[in-house]
Amino acid sequence: MEKKYPATAEKDIIETVAKQHEYFKTGATRSCQSRIDNLLRLKAALTDHEADLTQALKQDLGKPEFEAYLSETGFTLHDLSMTIGKVKKWMQPKRTLTSLLTQPSSSRIHYSPLGVNLIIAPYNYPVNLTFSPLIAAIAAGNTAVLKTSEMTPACSAVIQRLISETFPQEFIAHIEGEVKETTILLQQKFDHIFFTGSPRVGAIVMSAAAKNLTPVTLELGGKSPCIVHEDAKLDIAVKRIVNGKFLNAGQTCIAPDYVLVHKAVEEAFLSRLKDRIVHVYGEDPKQSPDFGRIINSSHLQRISAMIDAQKVVVGGQCDADALYIAPTVLRNVTLDDRVMAEEIFGPVLSVLSYQLLDEVYAIVDRLPHHPLACYLFSENQAVQREVLDNIQSGGACINNCVFHVANHYLPFGGVGESGMGAYHGFHGFECFSHKKGVLKSATWIDVPLTYAPYGGKIKLLRKIMK
Repeated sequence: MEKKYPATAEKDIIETVAKQHEYFKTGATRSCQSRIDNLLRLKAALTDHEADLTQALKQDLGKPEFEAYLSETGFTLHDLSMTIGKVKKWMQPKRTLTSLLTQPSSSRIHYSPLGVNLIIAPYNYPVNLTFSPLIAAIAAGNTAVLKTSEMTPACSAVIQRLISETFPQEFIAHIEGEVKETTILLQQKFDHIFFTGSPRVGAIVMSAAAKNLTPVTLELGGKSPCIVHEDAKLDIAVKRIVNGKFLNAGQTCIAPDYVLVHKAVEEAFLSRLKDRIVHVYGEDPKQSPDFGRIINSSHLQRISAMIDAQKVVVGGQCDADALYIAPTVLRNVTLDDRVMAEEIFGPVLSVLSYQLLDEVYAIVDRLPHHPLACYLFSENQAVQREVLDNIQSGGACINNCVFHVANHYLPFGGVGESGMGAYHGFHGFECFSHKKGVLKSATWIDVPLTYAPYGGKIKLLRKIMK
C-alpha cells in the first residue's frame, strides 16, 4: 500500500496565499534584522527537530544517519550559518560603472524582494530541497508557501510541525496534500515559483506559471555523464563514482547517470568498480546500514525494468517488498537500451566505452536531456578544458562527482531541459531578489545635451555614443 498524505482544502490554500500577499505589503520581512532573526529562528527549529527529521528520512527513504546529516540536515544548517553571516553584506547596493552619456551621476544595483514565493520540493532530498530555497527566500526578504512531496509523508509531517511552530502562516506556510493541492497552488498568483523535480512536471509548472506571467526557477534533471579518460587515476575515480552514484540509493538529480570509459582502461575500471561496491556495501548490500531504499513500488518497478540481466556486472537483485534494488552496474550498454532512454534516478549505473572524445560528445548530444552535471576524470588539463568547452551542462566536477553542490560559493542549477536559474549562497539570494538598476543624477549641474531644441548637438552626441 502506498503512503497516504493529508489534504488541504482549496479555500485554505487561497486564503493562505492572500494573507501572504497582505503580509508582504506591510514590509515586515524587509529589514536586515528581521531577515537575520527569522533565519536564526529557522536554525533553532531545525536543530531542535534534527533527530525527528533524521528518523523521518529513515522511514521515507531508508536514509542512513550519516547521509541524512551530510546531504540533508547538516547541509541545511551549514547553509543557514553562512547565510546568517553574509546576508547584511549581500543586501548592500552594489556600485557599478556609469556611462558617459548619463554623467554626472552614479549607478547602483539594489536588491529588492520578489514578494510571495511558492517553493515545491521533491521526494529525494525532502529536507535539503525544501529548506535551502526557503533560506534564500527569507534572506532576500520574501514570504513563502512550501509544498513538499506526497511521497515523503514522514518528513512532511515533521516539516509541517516545524514550520507551524516557528512562523506565522502569513509569513511561511506549509501546504499538505498531493497532486490536487499542488494544482490548486499553481492556479494562484505568486511573484515567483521555485520548483525542484522532473522535466516532465517542470513543464507543467512552467505552463501554469505562464498564465499569471509568474517567473520560475526550475531545478530539474537529466542524464549526467561521467567520463573516465585513459589517464584517470582509476582507484580515485572508482571510489568517487561509487560514492556519487549510490548515495541515497541513486535517487540524486546530479548522480552520474552513466559512465563513458576509455577502451584502454575499461576492463580495469569495471573490475575495480565491482570490488569497490563489495568493499563499501558488502556481499549483500541489502544488509548494509549504509544503503538506502527506493521511494515507492512504482519507482522500483520503473528502475528494475531497465536492468538487462545479460549485461549485469554486479548487483541486479530486487526485493519489491523491501523497496530494495542492489547497487547495479551494466556493461556493453548501447544507446538503444531502455536504460539510456531516460534518467535512471536509481542505483543502476550503465557503462559504455569510447576511444575518441568526439564519440563522447556525440553520445551526450544524442541523449534526450541536457545534463544537469558532467563529471570528468582526467589528469590532462587540455582534456579538461576540451570537455568543459564541448559538453553543455548545468555544473561540472573534474576528478570528482556530486561535490560541486556542496560548495555554496558556486551557483547550482541546470541548463536547457535540466532547468533554468541557479541558487545556493549569494546566488540563492539573487534568485529570490529583483536586481533594480538605480541611476542617481547630480543636481549641481544640468547638462543640456539631451534637451530640445537639439540644433547642432547631434555631432557631439555621436562622439559620446561611439
